[in-house]
Amino acid sequence: ASSPDVPQSRLEGRRALLRGLEGASPARLSGEETLPLTEWRGRALDLMADARAAATFDLSREPRQVREAYGNHICGQSVLQSRKLVEAGVPLVTVFCAAGDLNGSVGSHFDTHADNFNRLKRDMLPPLDQASSALLEDLADRGRLDETLVVWLTEFGRTPKISGAAGRDHYPACYSVAFAGGGIQGGQVYGKSSPLGAEPVENPCGPDDLQATIFHALGIDPAFTVQDHDGRPLQACDGKPLPLF
Repeated sequence: ASSPDVPQSRLEGRRALLRGLEGASPARLSGEETLPLTEWRGRALDLMADARAAATFDLSREPRQVREAYGNHICGQSVLQSRKLVEAGVPLVTVFCAAGDLNGSVGSHFDTHADNFNRLKRDMLPPLDQASSALLEDLADRGRLDETLVVWLTEFGRTPKISGAAGRDHYPACYSVAFAGGGIQGGQVYGKSSPLGAEPVENPCGPDDLQATIFHALGIDPAFTVQDHDGRPLQACDGKPLPLF
């Protein structure tokens, strides 16, 4: 949606100026490479001018108690925004949540190479838990949780070994992902790690299995193929859906 600082009349004026500039050299804008850009830019402008989209991005329409339930920080309000987008029919929503988005603290990510335990317990996990639980409760109250898959994940975990700075470093070999809604049967744990969390020892799964699980929840065959520009078939996913449903 357009910014409150840019009224609709100003947006339309910019759009008219763009049409005038493009009309001055139509031959340069009729090629195969530029037509898709023009089409998608037009769609973006239509979205910015759409009253329904503006209402969807207007969090001030939400009751104060709802906004406070998600948390008065960027992450919490972004998660609330994701719920509004789902209600508006957006099929896929991604929320990026950095450390500074949770509480305004110094540091922009969860890269806890130092002071890991204090930062998680004091600054990062409580607001993240608040936003996550508020989303699930809100979706359930609105009758949308069964049809909405919620996934919490990151690109890697943290080392089992604690560093000299009381931190934990990058560690892709073993970490956890959480699923809720979308037909997932709650209250279960799939897989098991070694006692120190160093490696999976039972039901290991990789990113391809997570991808297949998401496809399955969306009613998409994980083994579907797409064709590249040369017409070669490429399988979208090599994994298998996890037995969580």
